[in-house]
Amino acid sequence: MQEEDVLSEFRASQALLEGHFLLSSGRHSAFYLQCARVLMDPMRAARLATATAQKLPRDLRQQIQKVVSPAMGGVIIGHEMGRALGVEALFVERPTGTFELRRGFTLQPGEKVLMVEDVVTTGLSSREAIKAIEAAGGEVIAAAALVDRSAGAVDLGVPFFPLVALNFPTYAPDELPPELAATPAVKPGSRAQP
Repeated sequence: MQEEDVLSEFRASQALLEGHFLLSSGRHSAFYLQCARVLMDPMRAARLATATAQKLPRDLRQQIQKVVSPAMGGVIIGHEMGRALGVEALFVERPTGTFELRRGFTLQPGEKVLMVEDVVTTGLSSREAIKAIEAAGGEVIAAAALVDRSAGAVDLGVPFFPLVALNFPTYAPDELPPELAATPAVKPGSRAQP
């Protein structure tokens, strides 16, 4: 799947939004990718996961024993990545503010894990998820995401394989362009603001 194919999937599901958005990172943008919308069609989610899995080097794919994703945004794509790779898919969640495995999910010591996200902007959630996976005994050998919004700057401490990199500009609250500053920001994400 090429970048334009991926964007077509987002547009077709009305998941590529334009306006003034407050991102989970605390930064502002004129564009927002609502991955929940692109993933609500199971066939589209399967296509995107298969394309993401194909981005992984073959030798790496063969080592993966589990897929783990952060709730909420990573649950669907993580599940579909598990299907595409033929392994179980678990998720970490934040019942008390810190990611942890719950619901009877466990990892064997040294079990090789692919951490999967929907969108990576600053990498904060991804790094927190990786830390929780390691605390539970897993070994994160790589990370994957539908979209890398970091402009290639994110360092997750493991090899990172996004399906597509989209580099829409983001702005700190004190550096908003006039057209964004003139409209109130909408917070479409699921995570509390910093």
